Amino acid sequence: MLNKYARGFFTRVLTPFAAMLLRWGVSPDAVTLIGTAGSVAGALVFFPRGEFFWGTITITLFIFSDLVDGNMARQAGRSSKWGAFLDSSLDRVADAAIFGGLAMWYAGKGDNDILCAVSIFCLASGQVVSYTKARGESLGFPVNVSGLVERAERLVISLVAAGFAGLHKFGVPYVEWLLPVALWVVAVGSLVTVAQRMLTVRREAAELEAAGAAEGVK
Repeated sequence: MLNKYARGFFTRVLTPFAAMLLRWGVSPDAVTLIGTAGSVAGALVFFPRGEFFWGTITITLFIFSDLVDGNMARQAGRSSKWGAFLDSSLDRVADAAIFGGLAMWYAGKGDNDILCAVSIFCLASGQVVSYTKARGESLGFPVNVSGLVERAERLVISLVAAGFAGLHKFGVPYVEWLLPVALWVVAVGSLVTVAQRMLTVRREAAELEAAGAAEGVK
């Protein structure tokens, strides 16, 4: 849902910025690399210290590169499989840094082994969500399902909760509970999404085999 509606809105908003970068001679791949580096730095510098508000602000600023680089490539007429591969691969790196940074906090000063494990599960399940679709498609299946929690939902839920939880250091009461709740939501949602995609591939494989058997009978 977020991919369908929010991406279109922010693409329109960021189009002038993308055009400006092209005029300055910046390449889409450079934006992808800078965005990933900034997101990773924001997650691994701020989150392990419990600075969730400033970490979220930093990550959010850089994560918009995911929309800008593709916009730049389309405007320049340089969309390529390499660009798509680079973007998708580095998205996984940024996601791992975000949940890894949270896991480091809970393994250290956050002192909560359960939430550390949940953060690690969010990291791993997010990778599996992407892998199941990519692997299914590489085998020739359409994997015709989006799933409950895709990358956009994982990031929005986690970062919004982390940002508000970070306001606890500014004296806002009770908001620190938002992040643990969000991590559980993302963990459960990711597990459901993996199951949805695996069941979809199983169904599509069975349909293909049935169609092949029917052709053989003819």
